[in-house]
Amino acid sequence: MTDSLCWRIKTHLQWTGWLQYIPNVTAVLLSFLLACLGGLVAGQVLFCPLALLSCLLLLILVFDLCTVKCGLRPWEPSPARCDDLDAFDLMRKRRSCRSFQARSLSTADLGELMECVQHETDPSRLLGSCLIRLDYVAAPLTVWPVVGGHEFLVAIAPREYSREAVIDVGRCLQKAVLHATRMGLATCWIGPGADHESVMKHLGDRFNPSNDHIICICAVGYTSNYIPAPIRLIQRVQRNRMPLSALFFADPRLQEPLAVHLHPWSQYGRCYEVCQWSPSSFNGQPIRCVGTASGKRFDFYTATQSRFYAPVALGIWLANWETGCAALGIRGRFQMLTQQERAIKEVRWLSDDSPRYDVSWLADDK
Repeated sequence: MTDSLCWRIKTHLQWTGWLQYIPNVTAVLLSFLLACLGGLVAGQVLFCPLALLSCLLLLILVFDLCTVKCGLRPWEPSPARCDDLDAFDLMRKRRSCRSFQARSLSTADLGELMECVQHETDPSRLLGSCLIRLDYVAAPLTVWPVVGGHEFLVAIAPREYSREAVIDVGRCLQKAVLHATRMGLATCWIGPGADHESVMKHLGDRFNPSNDHIICICAVGYTSNYIPAPIRLIQRVQRNRMPLSALFFADPRLQEPLAVHLHPWSQYGRCYEVCQWSPSSFNGQPIRCVGTASGKRFDFYTATQSRFYAPVALGIWLANWETGCAALGIRGRFQMLTQQERAIKEVRWLSDDSPRYDVSWLADDK
């Protein structure tokens, strides 16, 4: 009963946009309590610095409430386009935006973005045979921890589960995200932090619950510099990534790290880096890759049995990988190979929660 009540309170605070301010309130109350206790024990020696800390934390809380929750902030300029960046610097520049300006996308920016969306979701460009959609919604959807988001791309796949369709969602949406980054727009992938009831309500007749399934959404807009302090802290923590030696391997048992600095794998340069820094749900990094001795084939695996978040993360990896290869002038294609085609023996894992092969990238013969 207590757990259920706590969960309902937490969910209510999350969907009403107050959850991100709870750490501030807690810090203010705790520092004030410590100041009072310190004053009783050691007088002004402890009371003054702790009271000053409490006032400082209170000022930060009030500032966040005024500028973010109430929207009382000065005008912010539109970010500049990034047309001068190469593909690798562009992919590394992209960051998840947690706070958006109140103004909507300009007609020109929205038109260019949706043209990219239409191009990337064309059936001829998909890996699988199922159609997917990236529907634009201009409404303040119920999401967390993004603040100020009021324009979104909603990724929709068929109701009947198709792993290839979920991978295509990640791949196509990431390409749209990269194009938005080049335009100077801010984006934020949102998976479990979205209230699907809110999303379906604003999709209206465009969403058929009998045929459609929402995979994830992506907030898009102009970034704001006004972000609640706890979310800033979360962003800093989530900037950590696994080393390349834990992501790229030379054997299908995922035991021997791939020597990415040696020939023939070194020709792929920063492709490894941009996959390493690909976004994933809760920064879980569930993708692994095995490079063959020839350097002409890379097999991509998901390291968890997740039916949605891992395939979406794989799609993001694939988008970054092929974007990097295209920038290097290395032509290739994705193909789902059988075990016989991959010419490997059956790999017996120690548990059911084991890496799963999904797709390979094959370099074209020069």
